[in-house]
Amino acid sequence: MATYTALDGTEIYYKDWGSGRPVILSHGWPLSSDSWEAQQLFLASNGYRVIAHDRRGHGRSSQTWEGNEMNTYADDLAGLIEFLDLQQITLIGFSTGGGEVSRFVGRRGTSRIAQIVLVSAVPPFMLKTADNPGGVPAEVFDGIRAASLADRSQTYRDLADGPFFGNNRPGQNPSQGMRDAFWRQGLQSGARNAYESIAAFSATDFREDLDTFDVPTLVIHGDDDQVVPFEVGGKASAERIKDAELKVYSGAPHGITDTHKSTLNNDLLAFLDAYVAP
Repeated sequence: MATYTALDGTEIYYKDWGSGRPVILSHGWPLSSDSWEAQQLFLASNGYRVIAHDRRGHGRSSQTWEGNEMNTYADDLAGLIEFLDLQQITLIGFSTGGGEVSRFVGRRGTSRIAQIVLVSAVPPFMLKTADNPGGVPAEVFDGIRAASLADRSQTYRDLADGPFFGNNRPGQNPSQGMRDAFWRQGLQSGARNAYESIAAFSATDFREDLDTFDVPTLVIHGDDDQVVPFEVGGKASAERIKDAELKVYSGAPHGITDTHKSTLNNDLLAFLDAYVAP
């Protein structure tokens, strides 16, 4: 099992598939690198070295008591990049992973980064505040926290069987296996880690991080995303990031890494293949 050790002793698990220019995949809450398997297999089969890690407290990484916030997540990502000595990286972040990628760029810059992709991602800022009136009310996230404490397993079932894959919408039919995989991965996460990560993805302001993006950036978002609404997430990020390209998946839910994997895979590959080294 491949791991690297962060500065505080946390063991971070990662998968390293293929060879070529490196791609790093950062997963969503409360999942693990397994949620990227369709994209990792596809891109690694098409000439790229694709690395997917389990965020601390998730999957097979250490279930730490502290560090369940974006600055530490970003520093863990930086440690992995330095450990593997990667250059000309394409960073791809899904949902909470998009926050991790954005905070990494805000803290570390783009000296090792060639491209960025945000998929159904939480930036720029999910929470409704006085200066972010279009955000999601705090009561929504308080409800997720309360449900997680009351019955974490059922909370993940309800997310998978409802809004995450759009199973509560006419015409959407995510398989039972797809929904079960979400539940399985969720229960691999540490209870405290996943609980504290709700604040990390919902209440972290990434607006200044996005302002530092200075490499080609692709933003992909479904316009029927019930978890990170399109107007709050992808649309706002693409408007804020200089020269960002926006791809909108019509009628698509949050979990497009599974529900729209063929379209997403091809869009990611086209973006990767378009890169020309300076």
